[in-house]
Amino acid sequence: MDEYFDFKTISCFWERYFIEQGMNVITASYLNLFINIALLTLVVVLAHLIIRRFVIEFLKAFTDRTKTTFDDFLVKSRFPKYVGQIIPLALIYYTIPYILIDHQFILGMINKIIMIYGILLVIWIARSLLRTSKNYLKTRDEYRDKPIDSYIQVLIIFVWVVGFMFIFSEITGRSVVNFAISLGAASAILLLIFKDTILGFVASIQVSVNDIVRIGDWITFSKFGADGTVTEINLATVRVQNWDNTYTTIPTYSLIADSFQNWRGMQESPGRRIRRSIFIKQNSVKFVTPEEIEEFKKISLIAPYLSHRQKEIDKHNTGKNINKEVPINGRNQTNLGIFRKYADAYLHDHSAIHKEMYIIVRHQAPTAQGIPMEILCFSRDKRWENFEYISADIFDHLIAAVPYFKLQIFEAPSGDDIRQYLQSEYTNIT
Repeated sequence: MDEYFDFKTISCFWERYFIEQGMNVITASYLNLFINIALLTLVVVLAHLIIRRFVIEFLKAFTDRTKTTFDDFLVKSRFPKYVGQIIPLALIYYTIPYILIDHQFILGMINKIIMIYGILLVIWIARSLLRTSKNYLKTRDEYRDKPIDSYIQVLIIFVWVVGFMFIFSEITGRSVVNFAISLGAASAILLLIFKDTILGFVASIQVSVNDIVRIGDWITFSKFGADGTVTEINLATVRVQNWDNTYTTIPTYSLIADSFQNWRGMQESPGRRIRRSIFIKQNSVKFVTPEEIEEFKKISLIAPYLSHRQKEIDKHNTGKNINKEVPINGRNQTNLGIFRKYADAYLHDHSAIHKEMYIIVRHQAPTAQGIPMEILCFSRDKRWENFEYISADIFDHLIAAVPYFKLQIFEAPSGDDIRQYLQSEYTNIT
């Protein structure tokens, strides 16, 4: 009681002084309260600045000596700023009752504000630690491709929910348990409000457990116009940097609800697939004559094949007494078949093509645009720019080689083609 009385005497110093100077008691009381609050504010601000500077300097010196980057991220997440507010807040909490001893209503309101701010401070500190953990884990190779953002966001939401429960309890005077029970009764409404968050959380877990998508994967998601590298996987969204350096945001739940293409298998495989077709005009396909075969033998890549193949055909036709006056009789070689063999030999000889993976040159069903001759192989170099260069190099050569086999590539007539045809017809008529 003596200690309490002495402190109360000190807190009323200015009130007694003003009364002695002839001031009204009520005015002196409120003026004394104002001065005490001003002095307390000054002390708290000075304490906050000194403590915050001390904490920051201590952590800075500590981080300079450690090898880990966790403490560096701790400083960047404003952790020292929040921790530095604990002692000033405690100073206000334990001092203000003596200053407002005669103003119980105001004291009760300020105590609630202090408690609410204290709860928020705990939330900010927890959030800072969680963000620091997220940034630190992203630097570790074993967690770099994991959806760390999703898990941290869930924990942050949980911290905020618990924090608001305590704030509500402080404002209303009801216990946290009763509030939690009331919250359970309103769970249907909460599920509706947080539907996207819940779906995103479940999706992020399935994405991680089933290894559907990793950060750094190249995905193509036509529904959302995404074609690029996954840069971030959050609780609600997945961020994709497209090849034109734009960004596309995809709902996380769509990764398990819709179909998309992940190119990781290609990136991890020994080669990248090349698959294109050359359309050959059907009326340019024909049986080749012995003279033409001798001409084709000048092409070094297929000369051994032509000699061996022609011997087999001649042996078969002679054994069957085939009448070769009509080319359709017996077995024959066609210019399209020889060109197909040439394309196959060219791919096997190409240094950029992976020889241990599929190399296929095949005909597909004829179309209105001609006969598609499809090239399917794999390049050794999977980098996009080199892959495109290799693909272009192969088809530049094959397209240029088509006329050597007395074949033609289908091409729809242009305006110049039609004009030249009409001019030639007009010339013939005149």
